[in-house]
Amino acid sequence: MPVQIGAQSHSFSDPTGLLSDCHRRIEMFLGTLERVASVIDRPLTEDIRPALESALRYFREAAPKHTADEEESLFPRLRQIHLPDVESAVERLELLEHDHVLAASLHAEVEALGQRCLAYGSLESTDAEAFRKAIGTLVAIYKHHITVEDNFVFPLAARLLSSTDKADIADEMAARRS
Repeated sequence: MPVQIGAQSHSFSDPTGLLSDCHRRIEMFLGTLERVASVIDRPLTEDIRPALESALRYFREAAPKHTADEEESLFPRLRQIHLPDVESAVERLELLEHDHVLAASLHAEVEALGQRCLAYGSLESTDAEAFRKAIGTLVAIYKHHITVEDNFVFPLAARLLSSTDKADIADEMAARRS
């Protein structure tokens, strides 16, 4: 991933900040896939091929870890806090988990079509349109999903989770990446 001048970066000591940093990478790689989608029915160029490979690899390898960070580490701990703010957030967590399921299905489709494009150098018009549609749907899902998490769920978690919970989440996140 290229260095972003002025970009804030968090460590495992701030797991919600680190999750938000992951959102910036998701947005960056979605932008890459949107650019690829606009030319995927033409022969791949020297700059498009590695961009497609990199974006596919990110969503195949790194993004599932981010989902696990939320579903296995953060969300269960939020569900254990019984305060009005958190109980209203729990309803949102179920919708966010549903987004993860939808996104995983779309990522599988994008992966298959992207690999086909890499193998053949471009996609036929029907496949190119399916790729564009899947990317458009992913962008819409992530736009709302990230907004809810960055503006509501993560700040709530940062405020209400204990230091021990945050440390445990951080340890679990680090273990997924070791």
